[in-house]
Amino acid sequence: MTPCAFDRKGLLQEVLGQFKVNRLGVHGPSHWARVRHHALTIGQATGADLLVVELFAFLHDSKRLNEDKDPEHGFRAASFATQLNGRYFQLDSLQLDVLHHAMTYHSDGAVDADPTIQTCWDADRLDLGRVGIKPTAKYLSPVASQHIESAYKWSRQPKVLLGELGFELSSPSRTTQDVDK
Repeated sequence: MTPCAFDRKGLLQEVLGQFKVNRLGVHGPSHWARVRHHALTIGQATGADLLVVELFAFLHDSKRLNEDKDPEHGFRAASFATQLNGRYFQLDSLQLDVLHHAMTYHSDGAVDADPTIQTCWDADRLDLGRVGIKPTAKYLSPVASQHIESAYKWSRQPKVLLGELGFELSSPSRTTQDVDK
């Protein structure tokens, strides 16, 4: 896996600084790290835009208001990506459109012919094991389908943090209760 060049540490600090749900929850940094791994692995095989899929991993759940039903979180994440473009990463208008589409619709259960969009969705779906759901090939690309068993096993393991990315979670986790105060 070859990660793309952008200000990863700055981006993660920005995202974590505004993240409103528990960092140790099912939509937090451990999930992002696994989605990143899946996205880069699948993306290399499918010819996806590796910068877009890596940014998707870090941003797709960044604007959640809770761990449960939050149908607008993908749309909010897409708007957030626009605000961050030019500060931590540089996407052209086509890349930004693809990232927006992938984030806005990632929870809808669709499939897409665009390899970058589908790679984003595959990477997220391969981590459904974290909530006890085994991914099904019906909603995955053929490349991603080859990873169902290993991804499911990995997602059921203890939390993976962002240390592999050179970023440590030094501040305390925030919970929904913290946001309500």
